[in-house]
This record gives sequence, structure tokens and C-alpha cells, in this order.
Amino acid sequence: MKVLLLTGLGALFFAYYWDDNFDPASLQGARVLLTGASAGVGEELAYHYARLGSHLVLTAHTEALLQKVVGNCRKLGAPKVFYIAADMASPETPENVVQFALDKLGGLDYLVLNHIGGVPAGTRARTPQATRWLMQVNFLSYVQLTSRALPSLTDSKGSLVVVSSLLGRVPTSFSTPYSAAKFALDSFFGSLRRELDVQDVNVAITMCVLGLRDRASATEAVRGVTRVKAAPGPKAALAVIRGGATRAAGVFYPWRFHLLCLLRRWLPRPRAWFIRQDLNVTAAAAA
Repeated sequence: MKVLLLTGLGALFFAYYWDDNFDPASLQGARVLLTGASAGVGEELAYHYARLGSHLVLTAHTEALLQKVVGNCRKLGAPKVFYIAADMASPETPENVVQFALDKLGGLDYLVLNHIGGVPAGTRARTPQATRWLMQVNFLSYVQLTSRALPSLTDSKGSLVVVSSLLGRVPTSFSTPYSAAKFALDSFFGSLRRELDVQDVNVAITMCVLGLRDRASATEAVRGVTRVKAAPGPKAALAVIRGGATRAAGVFYPWRFHLLCLLRRWLPRPRAWFIRQDLNVTAAAAA
């Protein structure tokens, strides 16, 4: 019975995600500020937007990597591509990044928040210093970028696309500060969506719940700790773009993450068992 129920739910989710009325032409000429654009899902997001004819401002920490992505976006047909290297650990940086984008593009239709700061998984990552740094990069900078960009997005009736993680919905072991930042994102943007709705502000917020990022820094941070495979960057990026363009409230990639979130309260013991299957507890505790 349980197998049939899960199969039925899976079929419903599959049908839902494919029936999303995505129109690629809607992104032609769209003004997009994309953070974390130098590698992994962020790099693939930049390439998809470039192919679709969007005007881009890309930002990430490493300028050399950004320059490579910018060059590839131009080859793929992006009408306008600008970049600004930025360290989101600095409290002054987020507002400067948005102002740069507004100056270059004249406004924004999409703010795509994708950057992450990672610390190695394990008990040593719970220090106050590491937690403070991680909250600035993975949460407070998102708030600052959103606050500065919101007036322009309000004018354009645009969209906020927030790339988050399953760890912002389902807590797991040995990821305490990272999960805290992701849960904070989910709460902040969930509350903001309600505020905008009651104020009749036509700005969409799309929360994207992804698995392990397909980039070297993410996989290296959890090497030997988790057995979970990284999500393919191009496919995950396309799911994010489709969700943002259709103004969906949420995107889950892989789709089974939606089921896991729904089952979180219904079946707490099986959930804990499944998580243990993907976790090398001995390695994490020793980190």
C-alpha cells in the first residue's frame, strides 16, 4: 500500500513539473543579476540565460573564473554581459553589487541568488566564528541583495529566485551552521512572500531546493562524509530557470526531495533511517 501511495504521488509530481507553461521567449531581453556565477549550478544558469537572450550581470568571488564564464556567455549569444567580482562576506558588498547591476542594465527583472559559502562538514564547523561568517555569506547577504533590488523588481513586476538546499527543509547531522543559514532563508523569503502578497506587490519569489551542488568546493567539503551524489549542474540549472520564469513558488531538484519534505513530519523514524544511509557518521564526527 505504501509503495502504491508513493508511486502515485511521484506520478503526480512528475506531471506537475512538466506542465509548467514555460515559454523560453519570455526570457529574451530579461535583465538578470546572478550571484555565484563562476562554477557549478551558477555557471550553468549563466549559460542557459545567455542562450535565451537575457541581459546579464554576473558576480562571484573569483574574477578569473568570472571572466571565463562571461566570455562563454558572449559566445552563446547573450546581448549584454557584465561582471563584478565580489566577496559576500563583506557587509558592504551586496548593496554595491546591486547598484552596479542597476547602473549597467537600467533595472532588474530577475534577481537570482545562488552564491554559497561552505565550511567542511563535521563538528569543528560549529565554532562561533565559522557560524558568523557562514550566516553573513549564506543568509545576511541574501537579505541585503533583496532589500536593495526590491524597488526595481517592484517596478518591473519581476522575480526573486532563491537557490537553497534540502538542508533548509530537512535538518541532518554535522551541518549545523549551514542548515541554520538555509532554514533562515526559507523562513525569511516565505514571510516576505506573504508580506508582498498582502501589499499587492507583484514580485514573485521562487524557492529552489537542490541537492548537493555539482561543484568542486561543495563536493570537497563533504568528501568522505556523505555518499550522496551531486545533482547534475545543467539539469538543476534548467529546473531553476523554468521555476523562476513561470513564477512558481517552489522548485525541487531532484523532484523526490519534495516527497522527502512532505514526509518529514509524517514518518520521522524512516526519514532518520534514510539519512543515515547517506552519511558516514564516523568520518563526520572525526572532522
